[in-house]
Amino acid sequence: MTTTAPRLKDLRDFYEDPSVPVASGTPRSLRQARMLADALGPATGGGTPRTVLDIGCGDGTAAATAAPLLPGHRIVGVDWSQDALRRARAHLSYTIRGELTGGGLPFRTGSADAVLFSEVIEHLVDPDAALDEIRRVLRPGGHLMLSTPNLAAWYNRALLAAGVQPVFSEVSLRGIHGRPGTEVVGHLRLYTARALREFVTASGFEVVRLEGAPFHGVPRPLRALDRLACSRPSLASILLLHARKT
Repeated sequence: MTTTAPRLKDLRDFYEDPSVPVASGTPRSLRQARMLADALGPATGGGTPRTVLDIGCGDGTAAATAAPLLPGHRIVGVDWSQDALRRARAHLSYTIRGELTGGGLPFRTGSADAVLFSEVIEHLVDPDAALDEIRRVLRPGGHLMLSTPNLAAWYNRALLAAGVQPVFSEVSLRGIHGRPGTEVVGHLRLYTARALREFVTASGFEVVRLEGAPFHGVPRPLRALDRLACSRPSLASILLLHARKT
């Protein structure tokens, strides 16, 4: 199958294209929000309000899903794309333009209690620098909630065995080549559960928890099987990782 997209000048141009999907799937967002709520605890009833940065917030739906589970905490949407921020303002009270490379994020060192990093790391040219910057803005013991597609998802293992390009992987920003799907979303890197654990640990974090989540793009007849695979994160469609700054 081959589908084509308009020719774009570079990667930044690609992410400013309004046709590029920036929303996160609700099942994954909800599972991640519950993990974050468990980690932070309530800010009401004597609890301490915390600052949560949703870095790469896209259209803000992931943070909007988390907000009802985080009453009293402040969620700040951060994105490089002006188009994404424009859409995020419909869901979030606080948004700011920022990026993980170059000049870094516009936040003081140790100023954040938690970072949501939802479906972002697979789009980055330099994920090492990104985690360094996230670690900088987190306070000691601060929480990182990272989600990313699983290269070793149950169906990708079957596709690779058949010589088919795995779901989530892309060889071009201009079209789909050799894999199922219809959307070009700009994935540059993919992780297995083991690789993600090792990478985050090497970046100065302690992995607290790793869970699986379903993928909203799985065909309806296979969704029950996809939900079942979540019980084994190494087979799940999406990896949900909770880590703390050491």
